[in-house]
Amino acid sequence: MELKFKAVYLAILLITVFVIAIFTKKAIIKFSLIKSIEPNRRKIIIWLAYLFYYFLALLIILLLFGIDTKQFVVFASSVLAVIGIGFFAQWSILSNLSASVILFFFHPLRIGSKIKILDSEINVTGKVLDITGFYTLLKTEDDKTVAIPNSIIINKGMELLS
Repeated sequence: MELKFKAVYLAILLITVFVIAIFTKKAIIKFSLIKSIEPNRRKIIIWLAYLFYYFLALLIILLLFGIDTKQFVVFASSVLAVIGIGFFAQWSILSNLSASVILFFFHPLRIGSKIKILDSEINVTGKVLDITGFYTLLKTEDDKTVAIPNSIIINKGMELLS
């Protein structure tokens, strides 16, 4: 493929990624305003969407400029295996990020809600102060701040008290 065509394809790809990122950001902002979701949570979700788009664009650019697909597949699978082993040791990092996305889009939990964690080992009741990418911060009735991993809220469940 000629360099001129590669440059045109690259320009089309970059413009497409930019436009998709803008539309995604607008859609997430609109969704978060309709659902009354905290701006910091919105930023985390937008950042994760951008990360996905840019990674996909980088992959397409590498393929466009002639990287050997067989060698690329071997390299990518090796990298993913190493990352997978590293994350397996710290699987809660990925599960908390995934739980954060689920809490953002599909859960009625909001900042200011009073909740009780439904678990026999964790007996916490409090008001939600913030929901970050990894933790939900609660202010307990005895005025302590407790950080509960998002994966626990998804896996163990919680009761909305107000």
